[in-house]
Amino acid sequence: MAMPHNLAGENGFNFTQKLIFSSPSNPAENSLTFDTTSPKESCNTSESNGTLYSSANSPSDSCIKPLCDEGPENKSQFSKGIKYVSSEGEVLVCGWGAFTPSCLQFFNTPKGVLFFLCVASFLQGMTVNGFINTVITSIERRFDLRSYESGLIASSYDIAACVCLTFVSYFGGNGHKPRWLGWGVLIMGIGSVIFALPQFTTSQYEVHFSEEIGMCSSNQSMGCTESVSSLSSYRFVFMLGQFLHGIGATPLYTLGVTYLDENVKSNYSPVYIAIFYTAAILGPAAGYLVGGIFLNIYTEIGRQIDLTPDNTLWVGAWWIGFLGAGAGSLLISIPILGYPHRLPGSQRYIVMRVSEAHQLKDGSHKTASDPDFGKTVKDLPRSVLLLLKNPTFIFLCLAGATEATLIAGMSTFGPKFLESQFSLSASEAATLFGYLVVPAGGGGTFLGGFIVNKFKLRCSGIIKFCLFCTMSSLLAIFIFFIDCPNMPMAGVTQMYDRSILPEGRLNLSASCNVECDCLREMYSPVCGNDGIMYYSPCHAGCKKVSTSHDSGKKVYHECSCILDAPVASGLATAGKCTSSCERRTLLLLFMFVVILFTFLSSIPALTATLRCVSDRQRSFALGIQWIVVRTLGGIPGPIAFGSMIDRSCLLWQNQCGEQGSCYVYQNFAMSRYTLVAGVIYKVIGSFFFLLACALYKPPPPESVPGSSDASENGNCDVQENKYPHQSQDDV
Repeated sequence: MAMPHNLAGENGFNFTQKLIFSSPSNPAENSLTFDTTSPKESCNTSESNGTLYSSANSPSDSCIKPLCDEGPENKSQFSKGIKYVSSEGEVLVCGWGAFTPSCLQFFNTPKGVLFFLCVASFLQGMTVNGFINTVITSIERRFDLRSYESGLIASSYDIAACVCLTFVSYFGGNGHKPRWLGWGVLIMGIGSVIFALPQFTTSQYEVHFSEEIGMCSSNQSMGCTESVSSLSSYRFVFMLGQFLHGIGATPLYTLGVTYLDENVKSNYSPVYIAIFYTAAILGPAAGYLVGGIFLNIYTEIGRQIDLTPDNTLWVGAWWIGFLGAGAGSLLISIPILGYPHRLPGSQRYIVMRVSEAHQLKDGSHKTASDPDFGKTVKDLPRSVLLLLKNPTFIFLCLAGATEATLIAGMSTFGPKFLESQFSLSASEAATLFGYLVVPAGGGGTFLGGFIVNKFKLRCSGIIKFCLFCTMSSLLAIFIFFIDCPNMPMAGVTQMYDRSILPEGRLNLSASCNVECDCLREMYSPVCGNDGIMYYSPCHAGCKKVSTSHDSGKKVYHECSCILDAPVASGLATAGKCTSSCERRTLLLLFMFVVILFTFLSSIPALTATLRCVSDRQRSFALGIQWIVVRTLGGIPGPIAFGSMIDRSCLLWQNQCGEQGSCYVYQNFAMSRYTLVAGVIYKVIGSFFFLLACALYKPPPPESVPGSSDASENGNCDVQENKYPHQSQDDV
C-alpha cells in the first residue's frame, strides 16, 4: 500500500514521495506500526517508537519528516515553519515557549546542538582550566596565598561537581536535558563574574616600590597597609566562584554527552563527542594564551607604575578574562535553553543501536531495559547497584580517576613548573604551556574519537586502545628524570662568596651589603653581569640606577656584591637571569608526548563507559563516573600537587611578619616529585584498564538484534528484508 505525502528535508524544501507500509499482520515482528491521520487532524502521525521511516530516505537524515498533506487548512502552519511532532505529542522545535520562529529550525539538528555545546565547553575550559591555572601565580602574589590554598581554590570546582552530580545526572538524564544544560551554563557565567569581584572590592594593589627603597641606602622602611590575613580571606570568594563553576558545568559533561549520543548514529557518536571534548581542550589552551596576554597588562588599568612584567612584584590584569568568559556564558545559555527534549529523528538511531552492555551473571542488567525504569526516586538505589555490579564500569571509573589526578595537578601547576625550570615570567610560562596544550591536548582528544570511528572499535577493543595509550605515556613520563638546574642566586642557592650554602638555610646578608639596611619584604631580583641573581638591587649592593635605551630595563651600577665582574664596576639588570638549559627542547618534547597520549585515551575511555552500560543508565553512569573521578582525582590532584610544590620551595615571601607565597623553587626536587607521582598514577591506571578489559563480558552475538555491521553503520538492511515486495517504482 502506498500513500503520497509531502516531505520536508533538512534543507527545508518540500517534495512528494510515496511511503511504503508493510502488512500489519505481524506487528510484533515488525515493531513499526503506522497510524494515518486525516488532513483535518493535527500533524501527529506516529509509530511505536516515535520515528517515521521512508524507504527512500537514509536513516542518517537528522529530522523527522512531517507526514501531513499541505492542505488549505495547514498551509498557514507551514508558512510559519515546520512543526516536528513526536509520538508522545511533543513538539520538537527550537524556541522558547510559544516563540518558535522558522529561522531557528535551521539549528534544530545534531550539528546545531554540537556547535552551541562546543561554545559552552570552550568557555568552561577557557575559564576553569585556562584562566584560573594561568593566573594562579598572580592571585597568590596579589592576595598572599600559599600553593595549597590556591590548590584548594582549584579543587572547589570538583567539590561542587561531586555534590551535584548524582542529582543532576539521575533526574536530568530522565528530564529535559537542554534546560538542565542551559541553566547550568547560566550559573557558570555567574560564577565567572563572582570570581572577578575581588579586583573591585579590595583596595588598589600597592607595590611599595621606589628607587630609594630598592637601592643600597639607609633608613628604609615599608608600611603594612593591609594585613596578610585580610587579603588571604578573599580565597573564599574565589572558592565560591569556582563552586558555581562546578555546579554549572556538571550537566555539560554528563547530560551534554548523552544528549549528543542519543541524537546521532552510534558509530558517529565518538566523533561528535570527540569534537565536543576537543573544544573543551582548546578552551584551556586559549585561556593560557589569552591569559598570558592579559598578564602583561597591569592589574590596575590606567595607573602609571615603574614596574615591568619581568618584575616578580608585577601583578597582571588577571580578572579581565573572567568578565569576558562570564558574559559569553550568559549569552550562550539562551539558545541552549531553546532546544527540545530530543531532536527530530533521534528515535530512529535508538532502533539501530547495538547493545554492548556488560552482561551480569544473574541477568539483572535486563532490569534497565524497562522503559519505566529510572523515572522515580525509588529506582535510584537499584540503578546504583546495577552500576556497582558492573566491574568494567567500576575499573574504567578508577582508571579515569588516576588520569584525572595527573591532569588536574599538571594543568594547575604546569605553568608554574615551566616558570621555575626555565626561569620565565608568569605570562611567558602560561603562553608556552598553551603552545603545548593546543596541539597535544586538542589533537589527542579529537584523534582518539577519530580512531574509534575509523576502525569501528567495539568496547573490548576500545579498552585495549586505552591501555596502549596509558603505557605509552608511562614510558614518556620518565623524562622528568631530567631537570634544568636552578639559576645561581646569592644567599639562596649559594653564599655571596660562591661557597656552598647549607641546604634549607638562607643568608641574604653579607659584608658587601650589611650597611645597605635591605628589606626582606622588598623582593625584586636582578641579574648581575657575573651571571648570578640577587634578591634585590639593595642585596646586590647597587648604588646607582639608569634605564637601558635598547631594552627599556633598569640597569644598576656600582654593585659592591658582584664579584669577578668583566668590568670594574659591578652591573645588574632588573629581572631574572635567562636560563640557558640545554635540556629545554628535550623536556618540552616529552611533555608534549605525555599530554598527547594522556588525552588520546580520554574519548575512547568515555565511549567505552557509554557502551558498557544499558542505554537508560548512560547519563547516570557518567554522573557516577564523574563523582569517582573528581573525588579520587580532580579534588585531591591540585591539593596534592600544590603541597608537593610547596615542599620544593627554597625562598618564601615574608610580608609583615607572615609567610606568603613562594618566590624560588628547587627545580631538582620539583622534577623528582612530578616523576614519582606520574609513575605511580600511570602504573595504577594501566592496571585498572587491564582489569576492565579482562573482566568485560559482551552480550552474545545471537542475542543482539540487528548486530550486523551494516545495521551498526546505519544501513537499513533489516527494513529492506522485511519488505521484499517493494519495487523501485513504488518508491
